[in-house]
Amino acid sequence: MIQSNAYSYINVLDKALDASNLRETVITNNLANVNTPGYKRREVDFESLLQQELDKVKWNSLDEKIEDVELGHLEAGVHFDMQAYGYNYRLDGNNVDVDVENVELASEQLRYQLLADSVTQEFSRLQTAIGK
Repeated sequence: MIQSNAYSYINVLDKALDASNLRETVITNNLANVNTPGYKRREVDFESLLQQELDKVKWNSLDEKIEDVELGHLEAGVHFDMQAYGYNYRLDGNNVDVDVENVELASEQLRYQLLADSVTQEFSRLQTAIGK
C-alpha cells in the first residue's frame, strides 16, 4: 500500500483486487465442495464495505471522496450466503449450484482483469504526469 493522496485511487483498487482474489478462491472452494453433504456456500462482499466507507465521507468530487476512505475498513471477509443459507438444494443439505458458481467464477475472473488493467492505467497516468 502506498501512503500518499496521489495513490488513493490505486490503494482502493488494490483492496478491490485483494477482495476479487479472495472471492475467486471462495468460489473455487464452493465448487470443490459441491458433493460435500451439509456444505453451505460461502461468498465475499467487498462492494457493500466500500459503499459504507464512501457513504461516511463528505466530498465535493470522487477524487476527494476516495482520498478520505479508511483503507483499514476495506478488508473483505468470507461469510455464508445468507440469502441461500436456509435453503438446501439437495437432500444432503448442500446448497451449492454448480451452474451459478461457474457463472460467478467467470464473472470474477473478468472483474479481476479489469481491476488489474485499471491499476496499470493509473500508474501509466502518473508516469505521464511525472514526465517519464
